[in-house]
Amino acid sequence: MRVRARGGLQPRKTPVQTRATVTVGAISEATIQVLLSDGDRLTTTRVAERAGVSVGTLYQYYPNRESLLSAVLADHLDRVAAAVETACDTARHQPLADMIRTVVQAFVDAKMERTDVSLALYRFASDVGGPALAKHMGQRSRKALVAMLQTAPEIQSPPATFVVDMMFAAMAGTTRHVLEAGASAAMIRNLRHHLVVLCQSYVATELTPRAPTSA
Repeated sequence: MRVRARGGLQPRKTPVQTRATVTVGAISEATIQVLLSDGDRLTTTRVAERAGVSVGTLYQYYPNRESLLSAVLADHLDRVAAAVETACDTARHQPLADMIRTVVQAFVDAKMERTDVSLALYRFASDVGGPALAKHMGQRSRKALVAMLQTAPEIQSPPATFVVDMMFAAMAGTTRHVLEAGASAAMIRNLRHHLVVLCQSYVATELTPRAPTSA
């Protein structure tokens, strides 16, 4: 379940009917487009114009500029967390190295799907409830990682919380570094490879291997 920011960042209402859902989707995409083109000059008026709705319609859902940006950030983080959860579910019971490769690459792909959006949202995150949203996304992702790693055939005991925290921190931190460094195609290829190796090596070292069975 996605978490929403509190207070003035909270949307006024959630769309229920199909038409309302389409309207909110158009507003969300318009917010991204205006954010990319105008940056700090983003306003609710410009977003409404780009979305093809009145400012009054926009205000039915979002009370201010910060609420708009918080909603876009929440959607982005929700997609990343969902990608990790899906990858973890798919990789259960696979060899440990394959598990980690599947999850790391899913995380990188989700963050790099629209590098311009990911980078733009980093600049506003701290002002629109980003820390709380990121914390919730991290909790979802780490929970999925623990559930997956517990099924690895090579390990004897569940992974320590700190090990999972460090793996997720490595994924998030290195991916952000590459984004802020420009995220060229070559950099993304290197990230996908080296981050897999980093996480595989670290987790394999820290987890207790299953004792071999006697013949």
